[in-house]
This record gives sequence, structure tokens and C-alpha cells, in this order.
Amino acid sequence: MSKIIAIANQKGGVGKTTTTVNLAASLAVLEQKVLIVDADPQGNATSGLGYDVRTLKATIYECILNDLDPKEAILKTEIEGLSLLPSNIDLVGAEVEMLNREDREKVLSRILNKVKDEYDILLIDCSPSLGLITVNSMTAADSVLIPVQCEYFALEGLGKLLNTIKIIQKRLNTALEIEGFVLTMFDARLRLSNLVVGEVKKHFEKMVFETMIQRNTKVAEAPSHGQPVILYDAECRGSVDYLNLAKELLDKQKKK
Repeated sequence: MSKIIAIANQKGGVGKTTTTVNLAASLAVLEQKVLIVDADPQGNATSGLGYDVRTLKATIYECILNDLDPKEAILKTEIEGLSLLPSNIDLVGAEVEMLNREDREKVLSRILNKVKDEYDILLIDCSPSLGLITVNSMTAADSVLIPVQCEYFALEGLGKLLNTIKIIQKRLNTALEIEGFVLTMFDARLRLSNLVVGEVKKHFEKMVFETMIQRNTKVAEAPSHGQPVILYDAECRGSVDYLNLAKELLDKQKKK
């Protein structure tokens, strides 16, 4: 049975897209069939997988507005078993155009229902806002994975996100769960990093993944080459971290 996970945090720069792309690539390497759903108008997950967002003929926007079958927009990637439903700047207009729809919060859910059985895991890269597209993403998802960067103000805004999740659980998607919190950009040498880890674990306890994503230059460089870090440098610390995170996620699913 397939699982849809929204990767969300309305705070920018916490490693949402980096986590989406690299976790998806690692899951595919572990022989899962994975679809990345780029639900961010910036299209960073799309360009991070080697596609030029300016030349795309069909994206998630056409699926939302013109009822295009998502199968016609889905693209293959360099990694066997990893596919992409791309996005570009057109998606900015979708929020406004969806406002008058009766079922505006469930548009993405209907789109993904057409393809979800073809994949083991679908990861939705949410935009850094709590707008209508992000609400759609959480309404379509089985769970939400929340990246938290190990920096000052890490917990700022998390209350707002958790509140939004509660509202969605109450009104739109009663089955929605929190998959867990992933600590990103960890630097063991910095006292601040260690303080943030302690703070997040104190607040969220067992909901925090054991695997932490450490600061790594290869992870930062990989998107400019249009590749997940596992293709760019399979030996680096970042590749190992994301592979461990993928294994931990799969182990968690088995235990449920």
C-alpha cells in the first residue's frame, strides 16, 4: 500500500527541498518506487533533479487547473524507481484560481489518487507558506514530516505549523499523522546545534528521528549539478545521513 508524506515547514531555509529530493533518492536506491510531488512554485525539487523549469510542457499546475492526467506530466529521473511530478512559477497563480472552487482543499488529493497505487511512497515538497497549496498537500497526505534546522529560532513558527496540522486533522483529513521531526544542518562542533537538538527532543521526544542530517558541502553543491547527493557523491557524509534516514523511515513503517 502506498504512503503519501508531505514535507512541510512554513519557515524557509530549513532543508525541505533538500530533504525531499535526497530522502526520495535514498528510498529509490533502497528499491522503493517513489514519486516526488513538487508543490512549491519555486520548482527547486524539479531543478534539483536536472530539469529546466522554464522549458516544461506540463506540470502540476496543468493538473490542478486543466484536469491534465498527472501521468502525462510525470517525468523520469536518473535514478531507477524515482519519478517527479514537476512544478514551476505558474503554480503561484493556482492558489488564486482555486479559491472559487467548492472542494478547493481536495484538488491535489484527487490528482494523486490517480497515480498513488503505482508507487510505494509519494513525497510532497511543500512551499514555505501555509497557503492553499500546502493545505492541499496536507489534506492529500497520510503524514507530515517536519524538517527543523539546528539553528537559532529553530522552534519559531513550529507552533503555527502544528496548529495548522490540527485544523486539517479536525476538518479535512482526520487520518493525518505527524511522521516525525528531522533535524537538519547539524554541526556537532557548534554549541548552538547541540542546544537546539536538546530543545527539540525535549519538546517532541520520540517524534524526533534518530538520524540527523549534518552540514555537508556536497549536499549543498549537488542541486547545482541537477542531482541528488547520492549520485553526486555517494560516499559523502550527506549521502550516508539521507540513506540512514530512509532506512529509519522504512523501519518505522514496518513496525506500524
